[in-house]
Amino acid sequence: MSPNSLILNNNPQNNLWSKAWRRFRRDRLALLGLTILTIIIVAILIGPILYRVPIDAIDFAQSSAPPSWQHPFGTNALGQDQLSRVLFGGRISLTVGIAAMGVAIFLGTAIGAIAGFYGGIIDSLLMRLTDLFLSLPQLPLLLLIVYLFRDTLKTVAGPELGIFILVVVVIGGLNWMSVARLVRGNVLKLREMEFMSAATALGASPRRLILIHLLPNVLSVIIVAATLAVGNGIITESTLSFLGLGFPPDVPTWGQMLFQAKDYLTSAPHMALFPGLAIFLTVLSINYLGDGLRDALDPKTYN
Repeated sequence: MSPNSLILNNNPQNNLWSKAWRRFRRDRLALLGLTILTIIIVAILIGPILYRVPIDAIDFAQSSAPPSWQHPFGTNALGQDQLSRVLFGGRISLTVGIAAMGVAIFLGTAIGAIAGFYGGIIDSLLMRLTDLFLSLPQLPLLLLIVYLFRDTLKTVAGPELGIFILVVVVIGGLNWMSVARLVRGNVLKLREMEFMSAATALGASPRRLILIHLLPNVLSVIIVAATLAVGNGIITESTLSFLGLGFPPDVPTWGQMLFQAKDYLTSAPHMALFPGLAIFLTVLSINYLGDGLRDALDPKTYN
């Protein structure tokens, strides 16, 4: 065995991730969630390439048609193919969820790390800001902000990109608080440890201490929070679209498809069934995956 392989095998960080992977593989629900989520991602990425039915082709002769060989998910009120719209809408819904997660994780990690590292008055001010955001009624505030600024952003960035930016920023900007609290708690614990004292004695700057020594040690917490934030972003975007405050009607997100199907629940239930099922399976699989990662990355559960 080469010296390099000995170093690799004795690396505590590699041992940590290998133990986490072994624990994750033993969690059947987490593996089920990972499998379902992988299938959904592959379907929405490759599906529109293989299934080339246009998402905007109108055929009133096939209006609200039930599932068939020609239209596996049926059609909507305009005769548009539901399967192609579900596949295309999945790209938008997942992109919104991932982008909103990025905003929430960035804000939460930055605020939590700064508050935990510096402490004192900075910690107090940032945590009171966090408490303020936690006390706000999120859904009414979300609806109000989108209603007030959507027309302005549509004018500046276009109807699709403007709504995308607004939805992502607002969802991410109202969901960073739990991440900030988690990161702050872990940083408060880590900054008192010996490796931090050694790095400080060697002259490491506060920026280096946070970026190089603290954040990698709270990475597991951030990963778990990120997975759960994606599901929350998808649900919130779907809620906005269902209420008519999301993307334009010609952009088939899953929430927009549910909004269009609400008047046909008795005559054509398939119009709501398939986009609703897509949201359900995606969010459920993400939650299973997040729970599995939380258990796998928790050092207290290692045998």
